[in-house]
Amino acid sequence: MANPETLVTGPEARVVHPIEQESFRRLRARLDTSHFPPLTRAVVERVIHSAADLDYATDLVTDEVALEKAHRALHDGAPVVVDVEMVAAGITRRDTVCRLKDAVSGPGLTRSARAVRLAYEQVGPGALWVIGCAPTALEELLTLDAAPALVIGLPVGFVGAAESKAALRESGLPAVSNVSEKGGSAVAAAALNALLYHPVSHPESHPAPEAESRAGSPSKSKEKS
Repeated sequence: MANPETLVTGPEARVVHPIEQESFRRLRARLDTSHFPPLTRAVVERVIHSAADLDYATDLVTDEVALEKAHRALHDGAPVVVDVEMVAAGITRRDTVCRLKDAVSGPGLTRSARAVRLAYEQVGPGALWVIGCAPTALEELLTLDAAPALVIGLPVGFVGAAESKAALRESGLPAVSNVSEKGGSAVAAAALNALLYHPVSHPESHPAPEAESRAGSPSKSKEKS
């Protein structure tokens, strides 16, 4: 099983700084992640690394099959859309689309929600969406027929964040989310970076794991309402 900091071969190869290597070593010394399937492990570890918050191991909700498909789409060049520039700044080695600067709020539509509409008009279906700030951006995405390759829905806040992430899970879209109110730009970018950094392998490299997991369990996650 490859570790998240393993170098990606080819044009996307990256050199891992010794501080990052030591950070992951310490993370694994405090938390056993070996039971997670490969891409889930990569996402969980990099999100925890970005926030220094071990609780994400039980808070994140992932789907390995969805991550495998999104990983292929990402490395095949699918566009990446973000809700705010802070998320874009955290994503390395890939250009992103952010239309927040072009968006204007209106009756019943926040600026973040309008930016999602503008971005969808630009990229169409099949993109990876990374939402780490505004719950209204995630809510708006769910109203569109966006057919995303993946939605990383990790907005943060006491108003609407947990509810919008629960709605994402209920939508059946391929997704990475978390149950609690926490989240943010750094962890959303980290989840996308985990897929960018993870080595590209042949489809037959891993057997398909069980569908949705939380805290390493192969069963359906327990959601809080």
